[in-house]
Amino acid sequence: MANTVQARKRARQTVRINAHNSALRSRLRTAIKAVRKAIAAGDQAAARQILRVSTKTIDIIADKKIVHKNTAARQKSRLSSAVKRMTVVV
Repeated sequence: MANTVQARKRARQTVRINAHNSALRSRLRTAIKAVRKAIAAGDQAAARQILRVSTKTIDIIADKKIVHKNTAARQKSRLSSAVKRMTVVV
């Protein structure tokens, strides 16, 4: 347990920040799942629209350093290529 005033304050801040970061990570996962769900449904127009919104969400979360920028880039790349592959298959 924290003994000094500043250590107690940092402990309080850490709890609040951790909750905020967890919510952002959850939003990131939800955005990725939404694109994958649209791809599985086979609707390319909807998948492109959801990908555009999800890409923005992924970028915002990467800018806040919740995930590494290369992780965000990799996820966007994989989602984008999955949407592009829909035209070849369908």
